[in-house]
Amino acid sequence: MADIRTYNVVVLGIGFLFIFTAFTTCGNIEQTVVKSLNGTNFTGSGYHSLGIIYGVFSFCNVLAPTIVAIIGPRFTMFFSGILYSGYIAVFIIPSTWSFYFTSVVIGIGAAMLWTAQGHFLVENSDASTINRNTGLFWALLQCSMLFGNLYVYFDWKGKTEISDKDRKIMFTALLVISALGTLSFLALRKVCQLEDALSEEEGQSLLSARLIYTQRATSAVTEAKTEFKTIVELLKTKTIMLLSFCMAYSGLELSFYSGVYGTCIGATTYFGDAAKGLIGISGIVVGIGEIIGGGLFGLVLKNNRFRRTSVVFLGMVVHFVAFYLIFLNIPDDAPVVFQTSSQHKPYLAPSVSIALLCSFLLGLGDSCFNTQLYSILGRAYAEQSAPAFAIFKFIQSIFAAVAFFYSGYILLKWQLLVMVIMGFIGTLCFFMVERMQNMSADTQEF
Repeated sequence: MADIRTYNVVVLGIGFLFIFTAFTTCGNIEQTVVKSLNGTNFTGSGYHSLGIIYGVFSFCNVLAPTIVAIIGPRFTMFFSGILYSGYIAVFIIPSTWSFYFTSVVIGIGAAMLWTAQGHFLVENSDASTINRNTGLFWALLQCSMLFGNLYVYFDWKGKTEISDKDRKIMFTALLVISALGTLSFLALRKVCQLEDALSEEEGQSLLSARLIYTQRATSAVTEAKTEFKTIVELLKTKTIMLLSFCMAYSGLELSFYSGVYGTCIGATTYFGDAAKGLIGISGIVVGIGEIIGGGLFGLVLKNNRFRRTSVVFLGMVVHFVAFYLIFLNIPDDAPVVFQTSSQHKPYLAPSVSIALLCSFLLGLGDSCFNTQLYSILGRAYAEQSAPAFAIFKFIQSIFAAVAFFYSGYILLKWQLLVMVIMGFIGTLCFFMVERMQNMSADTQEF
């Protein structure tokens, strides 16, 4: 039994590694690729597409648990993987309608995929293995930021324009990678629990199978209603209200490091022929920052409640330093230019070293905020963790969607200013919640 569960967790991690190697790389280079299509009939925006994905994802999280409960996590993940692959395939022969249609579809698929992943991970873990299995899965997932971006660097190095041939080769490769990840879900094996008993009943007659699935659907709908009511109640609590500012900031900076900053580097004229290849290197360095931060702050400082505020404060400082250096190093019009290169001059002569340092700081700071948000939510809502995390993902995704929509219209300095203001308010609110939690713990001990 233990061997089957470990096998399932490894296969699950490998499947996500492949799918998100393709999708993360796609998101990083998407706006740059879209700008290269200006001479065609294609009129889509990579920022708008990512905004649609996160917006649909946030709302579909409410319905996803019901779907997973009815059809099961394995089939849900396989079906969702097909939707991810379909989105990537659109870039091979792009058209505006299919681009936006698959953006909506992949938002739905993302909600189902992540809900099924959590369900399947818990199903294959117990109290003694949940931390190990979660760590193993996330370690494999974070590596997805490395491999695809490394391919971008070697394939685009020295190219000032992305040709149709370059685009088709790149996204065909990403499509194959995503398809392999999707197919790997078929290798997941059932854990011998309730499914064995159900399979005996299902073998008796077609009618009994229908009754079983009807019962599953009824139970899932009832649970969904209960969870929705819990979410509404939690939204009224002071803790969630305060933490919502920090969650919102995590959404803003998520959109910036995952889609906007790479586009800015690729549009910086001063980087010359190296600009497009640097998008890949930037994605790799962001991933390194995430992995180091996640390992250090998610595991080493995991059980020390007094360190949470220190880690979040460090995350704020690291991000503010990165924002200031980006303000000085990157042209102000880099995220909004319709041509493939910026026209404005930055305050300093753009430096590749500073640009990549900022990539690392963005990844490191993001891991500071996310690990501690997960930690404080897990502590404050130990008995209501699922609804609390659902609220987190909802708020984070909504603000990521909003940020993607305005990123193509607002100059870089104003985008950075919005993140500085929200980051400061979010950090302050996090400190207030941590103090409330500590005072509550001290009162209970007394």
